[in-house]
Amino acid sequence: MNIAWDAFSPVTALVGGVLIGVAAALLIVFNGRIAGISGILANVIRGQREGLGWRSAFLLGIIASSLFYTLLQPMPDIRIVAEWPALVVAGLLVGIGTRYGSGCTSGHGVCGLPRLSFRSLIATLTFMATGVVTVLLFNPLQGG
Repeated sequence: MNIAWDAFSPVTALVGGVLIGVAAALLIVFNGRIAGISGILANVIRGQREGLGWRSAFLLGIIASSLFYTLLQPMPDIRIVAEWPALVVAGLLVGIGTRYGSGCTSGHGVCGLPRLSFRSLIATLTFMATGVVTVLLFNPLQGG
């Protein structure tokens, strides 16, 4: 994936981060639930009846907010340079890691760390370290 750094705006990143934090805080304060996307999606896919309404609304809100954003700002051009087999393997590894780690980055990083969860701290550090190592192995820094 190539990023158009000349089009990057820290304002949109900041606003997006604040909105994610506010949504996570509202969900835990008013619903007592963690905004871990992998758990929310897994429960919807499994057809768990309890909480299906708020889980479906949360997932639809994620999709709708992306569509709403495209009305205000055109989506950036994205070019994925990996082959399909690599993408499939990467997706499976993320899914396995999410299951093995009892959650994803949103659950552990955004929701677990503010609650001072030690398990979330270890998970988030593992996610970050794995990401750094993966980038360095598959996309080494170019000398400039």
